[in-house]
Amino acid sequence: MQSLTILGSTGSIGKATLSVIQQHTDKFFVHALVAKNNVAIMTEQCIAMSPKYACMISEDAARILKKNLITAGKYDIEVLSGVMHACELASTNDVDMVMSAIVGIAGLKPTFSALRAGKKILLANKETLVTGGKLFMKEANRYRACILPIDSEHNAIFQNLPEICQKSLGNTSLSECGISRIVLTASGGIFFKTPQKQLTKITPEQACVHPNWSMGRKISVDSATMMNKGLEYIEARHLFNAKPSEIEILLHPQSIVHAMVYYSDGNVLAHLAPPDMRIPIAYAMAYPKRIGLKISSNIDIYYLNKLHFDQLDNCSYPCFQLAIDADNCSQSATIILNAANEIAVEAFLRKMISFTDIPDVIRRVLDAINLNDPNDIEDILYIDQKAREKAISICVI
Repeated sequence: MQSLTILGSTGSIGKATLSVIQQHTDKFFVHALVAKNNVAIMTEQCIAMSPKYACMISEDAARILKKNLITAGKYDIEVLSGVMHACELASTNDVDMVMSAIVGIAGLKPTFSALRAGKKILLANKETLVTGGKLFMKEANRYRACILPIDSEHNAIFQNLPEICQKSLGNTSLSECGISRIVLTASGGIFFKTPQKQLTKITPEQACVHPNWSMGRKISVDSATMMNKGLEYIEARHLFNAKPSEIEILLHPQSIVHAMVYYSDGNVLAHLAPPDMRIPIAYAMAYPKRIGLKISSNIDIYYLNKLHFDQLDNCSYPCFQLAIDADNCSQSATIILNAANEIAVEAFLRKMISFTDIPDVIRRVLDAINLNDPNDIEDILYIDQKAREKAISICVI
């Protein structure tokens, strides 16, 4: 049996991971659950899964969790708190694989800890690659960690790669693998057909609905602005060592075709699956093998003639274009982009700014800050903090 630490267990990816484990209790078990401050869900997960450790980033949340577990008679679960303990649980010798699903820059340190321990990392945290992709892929090679992407698009590309590319992720060029380009699909978000003039009136409640996927509030807004796809573009650049000319984004509202790989010999491999995150999670957990999975629906071959594809108009999605521009600029620019976006999205969710203000905030922060590329995690966090401070000052004015 293989043991897991789940970073971000109370989020949508964490819940989906636990669902896969519950279908395969003969193959996997939970060593540790880690979350920020959602005590209610963490309590339920601890009671259901009986991990050896439960860690809350918030000390106050950890105290409440400990009381809850004592009340529930779960005396054998050790409750910890803080980022340091999260890092320890991600790197301990008792763990075979780590699900990195903490949303935002908060997932950076625990994910790097797992990396430096040579773990099998199921990478769902976008920010690790967006803010530290160069450093992360370099150290993945140094510590011989196995990186398996969880985002449905990157997971789909990974499945369509030759074995040599899978085993040397980020080091082998696509052209060396006989690949001319990779294609990521994008649903276009909930406001795909909404006229530009109406976007200023969008509410957080409207933006937090995704047409195909079940996701958290922050990533739902990112999907609506298409920043999510911009971040995925940056991820793909690092994961697959891809040049800008080797990545294409294609609008596909149904989210059935997740990615395509174009080979130089004329072959095109497309990956199709229902929009269910348990599918890429199960693939990554079992890799290089495969395991069965009970899902609510499967691909109906007769439905394929109803699928639609279209070119992406970057002008309609300023957040996406900002991500492309930042990636073309520098690693520090992508750190600033990510930090500014997190603050802007939070401000929108709190109704401090409008939906259409989000790209304006990001643009102003990018224009205001110019720092050297990071050499280590502390540099990344410094640049991130400076960008957040600037974004906050803009959002509260």
